Amino acid sequence: MGLEEKLPAGIALTTLENVAGYMRKASIWPATFGLACCAIEMMAVGTPHYDLARFGMERFAATPRQADLMIVAGRVSQKMAPVVRQVYDQMANPKWVISMGVCASSGGMFNNYAIVQGVDHIIPVDIYLPGCPPRPEMLLNAIIELHGQIQGSKLGVNRVAAARAAEQAALGATPTELLAPAHDHEGLVGRNLLA
Repeated sequence: MGLEEKLPAGIALTTLENVAGYMRKASIWPATFGLACCAIEMMAVGTPHYDLARFGMERFAATPRQADLMIVAGRVSQKMAPVVRQVYDQMANPKWVISMGVCASSGGMFNNYAIVQGVDHIIPVDIYLPGCPPRPEMLLNAIIELHGQIQGSKLGVNRVAAARAAEQAALGATPTELLAPAHDHEGLVGRNLLA
């Protein structure tokens, strides 16, 4: 004999966190934020072939104050990094971030001083989406994964504490200029690379 048998028909048992999670995941508005070639794949998700509207996300907000999801699509230059942070700070709470493509996630093939070696050095990231560029189906899968995270997320101070901890970890990461080189330039000195 459980509680379900004692209640009249038509009464649903759930928690406030489950209801809030369901409402949040069903009402995400992404910010218009394409930085490079991955933005073309992000735009393709909004077309009728992939139909992002079935998730209630067809409205890409042109202002960060009306958005709660940032899809960082493409490489982030050092010059663009403060703008990315400013847009993130202006977004409505709670907010989420998808790092789309290998360049946004880790700098990709651009292992140099001009490109941020992972957007998580400036903002906390919820979902990392690999690929160069990732297909629209992969972005849809990342959105579905994010919906799962949102559905199970806690309310109030727990979410704020988690976001602050993720941000502190990102800000405490090793700066790009202090990372070890990915390849040996000394071994190439004096060699004819065209032969």
